[in-house]
Amino acid sequence: MDQCRAKLESTSLVKLYGEFTGTSNRKGRCAVILTEKDLVVQRLTSAPVGRNKVVLSLKDCVGCRAYRGNDSADKAAYLVAYFYPLKRRWMSSKVSRQRVEQGFRLASLQDPQANLEEAEKWARAVRERSARQQFPRNGVLMSQMSRPCQMMLLVNPQSGKGQALTLYNNHIQRMLNEAGIKHTLVITERQNHAREMVKEADLSQWDALVIMSGDGLLYEVINGLLERPDWEEAIRTPLGILPGGSGNALAASIHHYSGASPVTSEELLVSCGFLLCKGLVSHMDMVSVHLCSSPRLFSFLSLAWGFVADVDIESEKYRHFGAVRFTIGTLVRLASLRVYKGRLAYLPATKDHNSEEALRSNTMLCKDRVPPVTLPAVRGDSFHNSCHSNNSLKVRRVESTPSRSVTKALPGPHDSLLPPLDQPLPDDWVVVPEEDFVLMLAMYQSHLAEDLLAAPEATPDDGVIHLFYVRAGISPTALLRLFLAMEKGAHLTTNCQHLVYTKVRALRLEPYSPKGIITVDGEVVEYGPVQAEVHRGLSRLITG
Repeated sequence: MDQCRAKLESTSLVKLYGEFTGTSNRKGRCAVILTEKDLVVQRLTSAPVGRNKVVLSLKDCVGCRAYRGNDSADKAAYLVAYFYPLKRRWMSSKVSRQRVEQGFRLASLQDPQANLEEAEKWARAVRERSARQQFPRNGVLMSQMSRPCQMMLLVNPQSGKGQALTLYNNHIQRMLNEAGIKHTLVITERQNHAREMVKEADLSQWDALVIMSGDGLLYEVINGLLERPDWEEAIRTPLGILPGGSGNALAASIHHYSGASPVTSEELLVSCGFLLCKGLVSHMDMVSVHLCSSPRLFSFLSLAWGFVADVDIESEKYRHFGAVRFTIGTLVRLASLRVYKGRLAYLPATKDHNSEEALRSNTMLCKDRVPPVTLPAVRGDSFHNSCHSNNSLKVRRVESTPSRSVTKALPGPHDSLLPPLDQPLPDDWVVVPEEDFVLMLAMYQSHLAEDLLAAPEATPDDGVIHLFYVRAGISPTALLRLFLAMEKGAHLTTNCQHLVYTKVRALRLEPYSPKGIITVDGEVVEYGPVQAEVHRGLSRLITG
């Protein structure tokens, strides 16, 4: 019987009830009820109940603590809970997460220690019940980071407008303290500083690596982890992202995956800070990228050639404007639209393959502190804009002797789909008949920037590359309309005859134009032939 009672209490099916005063107004009393899902605060007055009742959802709670005041003569203990509910913005119909602090003074007992123990009981119950408030996302119940946890937080003070450190001080430091998350702040000093650091770091000291910057710093961290001798274990270290740069594409993607309405700037930072504090972990795909003479790279976001890459790099001169730099760069490039010649081929995604990949991903080993996450099966169908068909051709079979693996002796996962760049492609690949392009964009997250929902169907672990290309012949006006529609993810319904979109497992691009820009996760790489393959669920991402 005692065991049954203990089990019932551990699942917190019973309510907690107490009558406390506020921390600022000791005369006003309130009744506080803690249910499995909510913290209910009812002021004890003669006014109607509805006007004095506040219901705070525990799914919006990041932390709760109990403490004694600084006055030794004060026998009371204090209880403070921190919430970030979605609230309507002032003079706007949109909602964003806004901080709410709820504090109480417990002084019903004469013994100060007894008051503190009562407050600690409440704080513990709030934290435990809050931790249970997770719901399946896309049918998947995500794993949760253990508490207490220790994070390494890397900040690039030069990213974006150069305000990352200020934003950390104004928002993130407080949020992590409220959530009871210990962290060590590391300020990067130069390019590849983070890459070198994580490559040599003792990762057993950290439960997560968190990046506060643009997407470039995470690109460094991921490639540093995959260059380690113990890469297979290292890449399973949960990664967190906080927007502190210009593009902030992964941060916007994580916010999008949470189901919340679109936000930008500091509202996006608060949302990502909240999701980081909740500490739910999911799988994230990695894409291996091969260049002619450079070592293999790993990418978490995008591979771009043509218009998108041009805008990304040529807008660097406007970096001090923040995210507006991309708008300026887009208008400048539209005024002189370029056409690039090249050969594009890809291996289409199939339903059968994606189901097998999902099954295989379920067996992946993970750190003890973050158990494996069940991955859903993936739809393997391709989408093509409704006003045209994708007239791609099957590559002819070319007889050749078997070549050695392109990834032999390299750290990181084996690329089973890619022949060496100088070898013909297998016969199950598709070659695009056109050779004149305005852009090629391969995405594996939903957002290309804070306000560009480039791949609406993408999820962090869908096991596919979302391939877009725009054929030559599109007018600057039509291309501008395409990118304006992309702000809401509506570009796939614009009936643009020059846009093609399909889901692939691997791709190869061979530029014929002598000059151009290719970017991986927004970073310039060697210009020339490039190929890529997706590795499903290889890394771990804190998505809240």
